[in-house]
Amino acid sequence: MTTSWFLYLLECNNGAYYAGITNDVEARFATHVSGKGARYTRANPPIKIIASKPYPDRSSASVAEAQLKSLPRNKKLQYFNE
Repeated sequence: MTTSWFLYLLECNNGAYYAGITNDVEARFATHVSGKGARYTRANPPIKIIASKPYPDRSSASVAEAQLKSLPRNKKLQYFNE
């Protein structure tokens, strides 16, 4: 059985986007909300999951995360529709 990895995009309470990868989007979101996630989301708690996209493995999800983070804000949501 293979586990999919996901690239996800959150909206934080300051209006900023936060991107990351995980193999369980809901659990990772809960971790961020509880203040135990990334340093950025501890200071700027997320309010919702905006988008997620599956990848076959961690490596490809990590490459996609780097690509997403290099885009300007107005192109980030569009990335999930490609």
